[in-house]
Amino acid sequence: MILNTFWITIMEVRWYTLDITSLPLFITPIFLLFLLVMANRFWGRFQPQRSLTPAELIVIYVIIVTGAVFAGHDMLQNMFGALGHAEWYGTPEKGWRERFFTFIPEQFFVWDRDALKGFYEGSSNPYHPATLLVWLRPLLLWAGLIMTFVVMFLCLNYLVLQRWTQHERLTFPLIQLPLAMVETGDSFWRSKALWAGFFTAMGVSGLNGLHTLVPSVPYIEWIKLYDLRQFLTSRPWDSIDNFRISCYPFAIGLAYFIPLDLVFSCWFFYVARKMFHVFGAVFGMDSAQNRGFPFWSEQSAGAWLVLGGLLFWGARGLFAEAWHAAWKAKNHPDKKLYRSCWLGLGIGTLVLAFYAHLFQLTWWVAALFYIIYFLLAFSITRVRAELGVPHEIVFVSPQRILFDVFTVKNLGVQNLTVLQSLYWFNRGYRCHPMPNQLEALKMAQTHRINLVHMGLLMLGVSVVAIGAVYWANLHVTYDYGAQAKALGFKWWVGEESFGRLNSWLTEDPYRNPNRWYYFFGGGLLVAGLRALRNTFAWWPLHPAGYALGISYAVDYFWFAFLLGWLFKSLLIRFGGIRAHRFGAPFALGLILGDFTTGSLWAIIGMILDVPTYKIYI
Repeated sequence: MILNTFWITIMEVRWYTLDITSLPLFITPIFLLFLLVMANRFWGRFQPQRSLTPAELIVIYVIIVTGAVFAGHDMLQNMFGALGHAEWYGTPEKGWRERFFTFIPEQFFVWDRDALKGFYEGSSNPYHPATLLVWLRPLLLWAGLIMTFVVMFLCLNYLVLQRWTQHERLTFPLIQLPLAMVETGDSFWRSKALWAGFFTAMGVSGLNGLHTLVPSVPYIEWIKLYDLRQFLTSRPWDSIDNFRISCYPFAIGLAYFIPLDLVFSCWFFYVARKMFHVFGAVFGMDSAQNRGFPFWSEQSAGAWLVLGGLLFWGARGLFAEAWHAAWKAKNHPDKKLYRSCWLGLGIGTLVLAFYAHLFQLTWWVAALFYIIYFLLAFSITRVRAELGVPHEIVFVSPQRILFDVFTVKNLGVQNLTVLQSLYWFNRGYRCHPMPNQLEALKMAQTHRINLVHMGLLMLGVSVVAIGAVYWANLHVTYDYGAQAKALGFKWWVGEESFGRLNSWLTEDPYRNPNRWYYFFGGGLLVAGLRALRNTFAWWPLHPAGYALGISYAVDYFWFAFLLGWLFKSLLIRFGGIRAHRFGAPFALGLILGDFTTGSLWAIIGMILDVPTYKIYI
């Protein structure tokens, strides 16, 4: 786990070569599990009684994934992009110091310019006691907040686990590959369809990887980020922005395990989103007077808030049952577990209130921030457990929502500054701990691993992982220099935190009042789609598909999802269930082959000390 944490940091922070943790299914944990399973099967031929069992392999996989959550793109990497940003980049001409510096929670950030000089420029020793002391207090304070969230997420997961897994039987698409890899017997590994998918993906990413190192080798350009805007040069089609297709083999494989209605809804609403640009251009809605059109952040915020509200409302009976089992039932088998969960949530709430006091947040702003944050966490976890789709909802965060609703006038500069200081763990949610915890508990349930022991293991690993991530990021940034040689350093997280805050403070009076209509419109569309699905069994559009399609979550994947949907639909239509069963190992092979090739290119990049081909973005 510690080695994987360092590998992630080298690849994502130093070289920006492999976006290991930008996908809902992390790349290197699958690759490491693949190596471990192959070694275990080889060892089992000579010492079968000493080979690892499927349950033990799953435990190892969960440990590696838990570490990757904290090392990943949208967690502690983001934090290091923000900790020193205000002091280092807040030059006098920007006016930040006069506008909001006094409201930044001082003890949570780094202000020592000597320590920051080594951090940003490199060639300095991070292990000097004076340097470590500068970082110690903010890192410990943030670790306390993150671990509080982690404990509360685990408590919520225990409360919903039985209902979602045993009664509603959610499919958990993202655990299908690791579960198949560790199963006993040879049926999976002897599947011709599996290896057909594996070598197809390896051939595609291998060829493109060779081209990166040797440009004379052919390159399949439409596999990754092929720009369609080059063909859309006339009005109104030129109003479409960022319109690209990608045929990532792993994404086509992932799409195979997503329910047909959702994967259809994802690419459909993405295309509809682009057509809305055209519609706006035709009717002049994208004029300078309608600044902010088409208001995707407002639409996304409304959609996700209503989606989360509907999911939470639907789970109200589940929480009532868990409360009754914890405090009123006499012989419930999970009485102690549920009671511990409710106590954990209660104590966690008190700790969060203490942090709000440290941040000097107004009580109602803190309450709304936490409510929205947990509502989004619950929604992402449910959507991922049921549907398995990417959930990079960059347009949606508590900060954006509270600013849209209350504006600077009602929030005040201090509250808004503190909210933006908390932005780093609200940027994209790709490495969110809660869905990964639930998937680990589901895998433990499948292999009859004690669920309480699995939860305690994840908490212990989380503490170790946070320390490992702190070390890896400080080591890499001080060694190379965050702004000097670290190609993937998240400086933009700091800029989005404080640069965006500065623009909000200076431009708020000019914001378009029409944003309100789009905010409520996004919520109404989700509610309407939910009502239609409940009324008509044949209704093909999923409300989560709309929320994902307009939220940046499927921007990179929409065309691959279209291909995966088409592949799966044709198999079922013309081959029935037998053809569908044949397609499943082929799809798993696409994922495994692409992840293996991407990991191998990352290793080659470390050996040669050069950037290599990225299988994603």
